[in-house]
Amino acid sequence: MDDIRLVEVGPRDGLQNETYPLSVANRIQMIEGLIDAGLRTIEAGSFVSPKWVPQMAGSADVLRSIGRREGISFPMLVPNLKGFEAAREAGAEEIAIFASASESFSQRNINCSIDESFERFRPVLEGARDIGMRVRGYVSCVLGCPYEGNVPLSSVVDVARRLHNMGCYEISLGDTIGIGTPRVAAAMVRAVATVVPMTAIALHVHNTYGQALANILACLEEGVTVFDASVGGLGGCPYAKGATGNVATEEVVFMLEGMGVRTGVDLPKLCNVAVRTATQLGRDPASPISKILADPTKAAVS
Repeated sequence: MDDIRLVEVGPRDGLQNETYPLSVANRIQMIEGLIDAGLRTIEAGSFVSPKWVPQMAGSADVLRSIGRREGISFPMLVPNLKGFEAAREAGAEEIAIFASASESFSQRNINCSIDESFERFRPVLEGARDIGMRVRGYVSCVLGCPYEGNVPLSSVVDVARRLHNMGCYEISLGDTIGIGTPRVAAAMVRAVATVVPMTAIALHVHNTYGQALANILACLEEGVTVFDASVGGLGGCPYAKGATGNVATEEVVFMLEGMGVRTGVDLPKLCNVAVRTATQLGRDPASPISKILADPTKAAVS
């Protein structure tokens, strides 16, 4: 299988949940390192209020600095029309929007119902369509909610369908609290694939209960070929107790390459980025692979 694509979410989903913000210069250095390691889809930031997410302040400066790269996309998260307009002004060529399969999570996370969130998305999708900008859609809480517990599969399917029908080219299904297990994750993907083409489905898993790689493998076997991951296991969900990290990109690469699945990623270079970024944040990377494979001379903070 040669068509696996990894979506690196560390510079946005990872860093936005870290306690200490990285400077714009360090975030640019991080992204440049990820590009050098071979990543071709990298979330570079988000256009949300710095009052609410100070870690993402300066995302426009980050995007302008890295500029356009042939064959590389930098999706930027936007919560509403104001965010879309800021992204467009900064030169974004791709954006992402964020919905939830859980009513409670939607209210706590973005302060509106699921239906109201789609009303917010509508002008964003229309504006993006008018200028030919691609839009990626996220669905959170697909395998469980920190407030409701189990989330009806019908709700996951419905939200994914609505996002795809509105124009999202890809739907990333997020196990926000990392509670999913392989058979449950595979069944969820099969259900969503009845309304969204498998080629338009991505998986976004957290490793809270140590199930991330097993869930990725189960969904790979179902036909999913796009997986979100965060270098060094950065991030998590601030609304979900114990959900302290995304699956580490280096762990996903190590597993896939060990299976003979080509990712196009240079693992030692990726580990260097993981160690350097974690050091800048004042801690160790979550993944032991980084500690083993990183070159201390190249992972050092400059």
